[in-house]
Amino acid sequence: QVQLVESGGGLVQAGGSLRLSCAASGRTFSSYAMGWFRQAPGKEREFVAACSWSGINTDYADSVKGRFTISRDNAKNTVYLQMNSLKPEDTAVYYCAARRVGVKRGRDDYDYWGQGTQVTVSS
Repeated sequence: QVQLVESGGGLVQAGGSLRLSCAASGRTFSSYAMGWFRQAPGKEREFVAACSWSGINTDYADSVKGRFTISRDNAKNTVYLQMNSLKPEDTAVYYCAARRVGVKRGRDDYDYWGQGTQVTVSS
């Protein structure tokens, strides 16, 4: 079992930056691939970014590529999402998720989810 708790969301102006954190419980965190998803009001939850257990392999949605960076610190059981050049369309609840093996984009590929953190980008 893995429990995930996101933090770092908030209100920011367009062009600004935020760093989200996702703290995981459990001693096997380093064996999990991690992902970030987001869900805007009235929309489906969508893939944002993912990284392998080592952090070496990463994947990004086209909409955030070049602006967002996913990273992890296995010693701290934490995965991060650095978000730069934020746009109003980035406004959403952001969720982190964990899966056993490999980087995937599908929601159904992930076994564990956090409760989400709100990110609001004002124009």
